[in-house]
Amino acid sequence: MLKDAWTIAIETLSWIEMQKLSEHMALTRTVKQLGIKDPDAIRLGYGLVVETVRRRNLIDKFINSQLQSKPFDELTIGVQAFLRLYVYQTRVTKNWAKVDLGEAQRIAKLGRAILGWENLLEVEPILGFLLTRNIKPLMDAAKDEERVALETFHPTWFVKYCFNLLGRSEATSFLEGNMVAPPAHIRLNTLRGSQEELLQKLAADGITVEKVAPLKHTYKVVSSKNPLTRTDSFRLGRFFIQDKASCFASEVADPKPDATVFDVCAAPGAKTTYLAQLMENKGVICAVDFSKRRMKTWRQEVGRMWINIADPVIADARTPLPFNKQADVVILDPPCTSTGVFAKLPAAKWRLTPKSVEKMTELQWQMINNCAQNVASGGTLTYSTCSITVEENEMIIERFLQAHPEFSLVEIEPKMGLPGLNGLDKCQRLYPHLHQCNGFFIAKLQKQ
Repeated sequence: MLKDAWTIAIETLSWIEMQKLSEHMALTRTVKQLGIKDPDAIRLGYGLVVETVRRRNLIDKFINSQLQSKPFDELTIGVQAFLRLYVYQTRVTKNWAKVDLGEAQRIAKLGRAILGWENLLEVEPILGFLLTRNIKPLMDAAKDEERVALETFHPTWFVKYCFNLLGRSEATSFLEGNMVAPPAHIRLNTLRGSQEELLQKLAADGITVEKVAPLKHTYKVVSSKNPLTRTDSFRLGRFFIQDKASCFASEVADPKPDATVFDVCAAPGAKTTYLAQLMENKGVICAVDFSKRRMKTWRQEVGRMWINIADPVIADARTPLPFNKQADVVILDPPCTSTGVFAKLPAAKWRLTPKSVEKMTELQWQMINNCAQNVASGGTLTYSTCSITVEENEMIIERFLQAHPEFSLVEIEPKMGLPGLNGLDKCQRLYPHLHQCNGFFIAKLQKQ
C-alpha cells in the first residue's frame, strides 16, 4: 500500500507541475493512468500531495540550499516530486527537529523502486544533508516579507499584496489561516425530506454536524465514520458538500418559487442545486457554463439532488448570453484567481502572478457587463468570487455601477462576514481566519 501511495503522490505532483492542474484533477488523472484502486493508498497519496504542495516554496528553498551539482528546477520532474515529498515526510512532519533514519532509508528505497535507482543517482548524496541540516539559517537570512512568505507558505508577491490590502497584522493572520484547510460543510437538501428527517439519516450514517448560523440549511461536519461521498445520504442526494461561503451566495440571491433564474458559470452545480432547492423545485433555472467537462459533472449533481427545473446551456459568458428573455435573478460566480481558497487548493498559489489578477479582472468585467443585459426590471444581479483581491471585487462593482446607473447596491441578507472595502459597505467579505470558510466576496445589485 505504501508503494502505491508514494507512486500516486510522485505522479500527481508531476502532473501538477507539468500541466498546472489542480490537486484533484491531477489525482484523478494519475489514478486512472496507474489503475490503482486501493482507497487507502489513494487517500494517503493525496494527503502527501496536498501538504507538500502547501509548503512548496519553503521545501524548494531548503532543497536548493543543499544542491551542489545543478539547480532544483533543472532536475527531472519525477526527481523534483520525490525530493519534495522526501523533505515533507522526513522533516516537515517532524517539525524539522527529530531525525528518523530508518524512515528516511525506507523512503529512499521506495524512490529507487518507483523512479529507478539510476534516476535518483545524482541526488542520492544530498539525501543525508536534507535529513539533518537546520532550516533556521535560511529563515534568519530572509528579509521580512520573504520570511513571512516562507513561514506561511505563500508567494512573496502575494504577501506584499496582502500587507498593502489588509495591513501587516491582519494580513499575517489571514496568511496563517491559509495554512490549515477550513472545516468541511454540507448543505441539507430539503427536497429529500425535512431537516429533522435528514439529520436523523446523517446520524444513521455516522455523520455528526453542527448548524451554521444564520444560514438556512448549512452544517459544519464535526466527524464522519466514513468519507462523506461513500455514505448512503450522499448517494441519495440528501446533502451537498458545499463551503458555507458558497451557500451564502445562493441565499443572498434569494430566488422565489416560480422565478426565472440565470445561473452563470454554473458548473459543477453547487449553486444551481441550492437555487432550485430555495425555489422548491418550481420555476426555471438556465445554467450557463463554457466547460463541457464541468457540465457533465453538473448533470450528475443535478440528477443526484433531484432537481427538475434546471436546463444546461453551454455558452461563453464573455459574449452576450444566448437568451432573448430576461431573468428575475441572475447570479454570476465568474472564474477568479482563487486567492480565497489557497487553504483548500494550495497548488493555485504557485500558478499565480500579479498579472494573473489583471487578466482575470478583464474576463470578470466582460461577464458581469453581459449579465446586466439579462436582468429584468426590478430584478437582481448577484456577483461573487472566491478571491480576496480588491481588483476582482470592489473595483469591478465600482466600474459596473459607473457603466450601469440603472443598477444600485442593495443590502445583503442574511448578514455574514465583514463589509466590503473602498466604502462599499453593502457588499460582504469572508476570510478563512475569521469565518472558517473560503475567502469570499459578494455583492447584490438591483435594477431599477
